This record gives sequence, structure tokens and C-alpha cells, in this order.
Amino acid sequence: MKKLELHTTLAVYDNADELSIQDRSLMDQAIEARHRAYAPYSNFTVGCALLLDNGIVVTGNNQENAAYPSGLCAERVAIFAAGAQYPGVAVLKMAITASPKDDSFHKPVPPCGACRQSIAEYENNQKEPIELYFMGAAGKVMKSDSISDLLPLIFDKNYL
Repeated sequence: MKKLELHTTLAVYDNADELSIQDRSLMDQAIEARHRAYAPYSNFTVGCALLLDNGIVVTGNNQENAAYPSGLCAERVAIFAAGAQYPGVAVLKMAITASPKDDSFHKPVPPCGACRQSIAEYENNQKEPIELYFMGAAGKVMKSDSISDLLPLIFDKNYL
């Protein structure tokens, strides 16, 4: 038997003010999207902003439903909208922010497993990494250079 060790390296910023002007603007748009989230059941709001290769920013937020599995996460709302509206245009960066409606959560919140898999599909399809920035309502921001940092054993079309 052999052991496989997996390592991930993430950049950690003390707060969003340490980001570049472009990345801070993207996070600000994610924050605005979070405030528009439809989360009447969990009261946990998530916002996402994507920077596309053509310079356009696409935003999304979580959309809940009384039949819980029918809702959709902010990351998938944004990336599916980008894919539908701008097919073939690469996603360069993704900013994510999440917190209860009272903005009380200050730990970085990464994408859930389903969102990681969806992001991996787009990253694999465009053959270039997507930078991910994620935070709570405030506080530290984590940066991943690729979804493979968060999902190192990606299931993709090569397994089909």
C-alpha cells in the first residue's frame, strides 16, 4: 500500500482592503449580491461575483425554496448565468461572501461540494484556472489559485 498526500496552499488576507483594486471591486459586487439573496428559511445569505475574460462581471446569490433541494447556491447561479449569457467566455475570478443576514459571521466561507464540482466543470472546460476569493461578512479573505486547491481529486469527463 502507498499513501497519497495532498497539499493545498491558500493566500490569506487580513481583510478585503488588502486585495487589489480590481479584486476588492469584485468582492464589493459579491457583497451587494449577498444583500439581495433570497434566504427566508436559513437566513444565511451568499453572494458571488465573477469576472469574465471580456471584462463583464456576472453576479449571483443564493435562491432558497420551501422545498429545500429546489434552491440554488450563489456560486452556481452566477456561473450558470455566465455560461448561458456568455458561452465560451472564460471565467477569470470568482469572489464569494457568506453570512447570516445580520452580518455576524466573519470566517471565510468556501464553496460547498456541489458548487466546487460545478466550478471544476467550467475550469476544466475552459482549460485555465479560476481564481477564487472567499470571505464571511467581513474579516479574513482566502484566495485559491484554482478550484483544484479546494477539490484536489476532481471528477471530470476523463472518468466517463
